[in-house]
Amino acid sequence: MQRQIYPDFRTFRDWHRQQDIVMSGSLYLPTLSSFQWDPSSLLAHRMKTLIAQNSISCTTASEDHSNSSVIDYLASWFQEAGFSCEIQPVAPGKANLIATALGHSNGTKGLILSGHTDTVPCDPELWASNPFELTLRNDRLYGLGTADMKSFFALILEALREFDISQFKAPLIIIATCDEETSMAGARALTQLATSPGRFALIGEPTGLRPARLHKGVMLERVIVQGESGHSSDPSLGHNALEAMHSVMGQLLEFRDSLKLIRQPLFPVPYPTLNLGCIHGGDNPNRICGSCELQFDLRPLPGMDMTELRAQIQHRLHPIAEQHEVTVVYEPVTAGIPPAETPADSPFVRTLEKLSGHSA
Repeated sequence: MQRQIYPDFRTFRDWHRQQDIVMSGSLYLPTLSSFQWDPSSLLAHRMKTLIAQNSISCTTASEDHSNSSVIDYLASWFQEAGFSCEIQPVAPGKANLIATALGHSNGTKGLILSGHTDTVPCDPELWASNPFELTLRNDRLYGLGTADMKSFFALILEALREFDISQFKAPLIIIATCDEETSMAGARALTQLATSPGRFALIGEPTGLRPARLHKGVMLERVIVQGESGHSSDPSLGHNALEAMHSVMGQLLEFRDSLKLIRQPLFPVPYPTLNLGCIHGGDNPNRICGSCELQFDLRPLPGMDMTELRAQIQHRLHPIAEQHEVTVVYEPVTAGIPPAETPADSPFVRTLEKLSGHSA
């Protein structure tokens, strides 16, 4: 007999604990005496299917892939589970899924379970197994996106098997987005909807089942230095963009050090981070580099303003153009996502703390 109650996360909590799964770089199954991974199960099939889809999102166009196949599989599975599904086009080859179970909601707002369908790029040659094939090794399940975060959708479907969704007293909404790892285009598209069907939202990122009520912002930025090329035998023939970029990197690293003075101890990494992610420049050793581009990632703490941060960086980079006789353009790769904080006394936070047994 199916439970006829609105899900309050006990199912999700107990299901995870029963199987002793810890979301980390992979799914961890340490106690096989209490949980025997069944590679022929429906859960395994769904996880394997999702991992097999290359849905990498990347700011480099040649490495960017569609998420359509993931969305199509999820739409099919949630429709089979009794959900009404809407696929929201975002960009060519990119889409969101909004799957809704209304039950007896009578216009009340419900619970959103949300996740992203894309993954970061990977280096397959550095993996011990195929990143697009779910692999059990040393009591862990490996695969690109296994923890972050395709398995979340398969786990939702598994947990829902215990419920009669037609008896829900408020809507349950499953949202699957595109391009979380880059532009957040999927999340931005959701903000264009006329109304939100949810009162609360849980995002199934890998946190070890500890509630997280604060989130750093995400800023993907770039600096483009345009110099003048020439033959390397005579430095006076040009203005080296790589040398100017060396000064740019020095300023950014100094700025990174200054950010470490700003602290929020609730985060495992308690200060804002800045990562120099990729650099492209020049075309040959015996040519003065005429153009160079650097992309970096900045994660501000709640309370920090992205516009102010960009102004501080611009101020630091401004003198470099004159010093090296080059053009320096600093701009966002994407609009960025501001940091977020849900109040500690939110009833949703308090509920999740009680159910998980951990403080947020």
